Order: sequence, then C-alpha cells, then structure tokens
Amino acid sequence: MNISIDSSWENYLSKEFEKSYFSELIAFVKDEYVTQQCYPKGSQIFNAFNHCKFDDLKVVIIGQDPYHGPNQANGLCFSVNDGIAHPPSLINIFKELQTDIGMHYPHSGNLESWANQGVLLLNATLTVRAHQAGSHQNKGWEQFTDAVITTISEYKKDIVFLLWGGFAKKKVKLIDTTKHHILTSGHPSPLSANRGYWFGNKHFSKANTTLKVLQKTEINWSLS
Repeated sequence: MNISIDSSWENYLSKEFEKSYFSELIAFVKDEYVTQQCYPKGSQIFNAFNHCKFDDLKVVIIGQDPYHGPNQANGLCFSVNDGIAHPPSLINIFKELQTDIGMHYPHSGNLESWANQGVLLLNATLTVRAHQAGSHQNKGWEQFTDAVITTISEYKKDIVFLLWGGFAKKKVKLIDTTKHHILTSGHPSPLSANRGYWFGNKHFSKANTTLKVLQKTEINWSLS
C-alpha cells in the first residue's frame, strides 16, 4: 500500500507527519487495508492533495466521510469514480449547479477537474471500511485534516471556504475569517436540501464572484 502526498503540501505538513498520532493512524489504516475491504483505493487516499497543489489552492469544500459503497470513493469529497451512479448529495449539488450557473447535468460524478483547478475537496476522514459509514472516524484523521485547515488559514490568504451543513460549519473556528472568505449553507443531502437549506445558495457563482474580485481565475464548475 503506497501512501504519498504531493510535495507542495508535504512542505507545510511535515511536522504533522512526525507526530505520534499520525504514525498510529497510518499503522491503523495499513492494517485495515490488509484485513478489511476499505475505500478509496490506497493510491487515492490523498487524492484531494495530489490533484490540488498548495500553491494553486483557491477554494475549499469540506465533507465528512468517504462513500462506503463499491468503487464509489476516489479521495475527493462528494466525488465518485467515472461510471458510478451519483449519490443523493451529489445529485443535489449538480441540481444547484444547473440553476446557479446553467450547467448541463453531467454524466460523470467525478469532480477531479475541480480539484485540478484549485478546489480542495477535503473529507474530514480520508478512509472507511466497506459498507460501514464512519468506521474510520476518531482514529486520527480528523486531527490531521483539522491541521490541514489550520495550515491553509495561516499560510494562505483569500481562500474561499464552502461550509455545507453543521459538521462543516464547525470548522470555521479553525479559519481566520479576517483574511479568508466563508460561505455557509445547509448540506446537499436530501434531508437538508428538501427542507430548503441547500437549494438556492448559489455558492458556485458566489465563489467565482469572489475570485473575480480578487483577480484570480474563476473555477469552471461545468463537467463534460
């Protein structure tokens, strides 16, 4: 099992990798991948970082847990591999994109093109056992990903954070709101969206408006 993270992030997170909790976490993850069916594939665990280099970072979207169904998770929050049916939250994300920016509903739910443009699609927990939601929570991943958010807040400026739902909104305490831009709404899950807390938030156009004001290249949210 090969666990590697892009060097642009390693430069900022090297001290985190040296901490005892991280060593224990990686030992746990390696054992789980040997003895259990886990997702995403080992080579994709750090995909969020490997597709979005630190210097290119513009937008952060925070999820909670990888999908735990067969071949769904690909290391990017809310994203699924090509050819996989779209989970309910992703369907609602695409519906909002349709009304917000006029995007055609895409065939693939793979959000890799967003990551390649500087969108960090960060799950709080980066691995999970098959068919067991939350099974790798409280093993150290949250401490690591909280450190990632804190590092972004400290070393970057004018990052747009999209915080969807109660879990993600709690991460605002890790972010310096005087130097970054926060957009919050309900979660795109059907439970939240059907109560009126998701649709109409226009987060995608609002994020681009902010980037334009900052004279940064806007994100092309459309997916072919």
